Amino acid sequence: MEHVELTTPGLLLRPWREADAPAVRDALRDPAIARWNPQGGPVDDTSALRWVRRRADWSAGDHVSLAVTAAADGALLGSVSLHHITGETASIGYWTVPAARGRGVASRAVGRLTHWAFDTLGLHRIELCHATANPASCRVAERAGFAAEGTLRESYRYGDGRRHDEHLHARLATDR
Repeated sequence: MEHVELTTPGLLLRPWREADAPAVRDALRDPAIARWNPQGGPVDDTSALRWVRRRADWSAGDHVSLAVTAAADGALLGSVSLHHITGETASIGYWTVPAARGRGVASRAVGRLTHWAFDTLGLHRIELCHATANPASCRVAERAGFAAEGTLRESYRYGDGRRHDEHLHARLATDR
């Protein structure tokens, strides 16, 4: 799959670069990101570089991962990714650094990548799951047009080591 850059007001969504590793290291150490996006161990320079390289490699065609940056100065604001791309379906995930929270960054990034996936990849359904204990992610899903479909009981082990119930949201290409 070819790399792309996407824009939405105030944001540039671009492929990950090795130079992003220090900012990713710092972001993944944030308690909220670590809780809801577990990395399976301590985050250091080596693991952050591995993280960036893995997300920058789209060659298998099963994911698209983009750095979410400020259009004005290129500062890293977060991450947005399509995972488990198979046929006409995928899952979407995201995180934002503390300074970017509450500004609509995640919902704009999720919305932009979702539209691109429907238009360019020909996807029909994109799912978004988040822990029920993470109301901020529920607001992101709603603002990005993802309808709530139900609760998945104890479906994922998060960074606190516990299995959490998750809300399942989804958006269809026909929801536009």
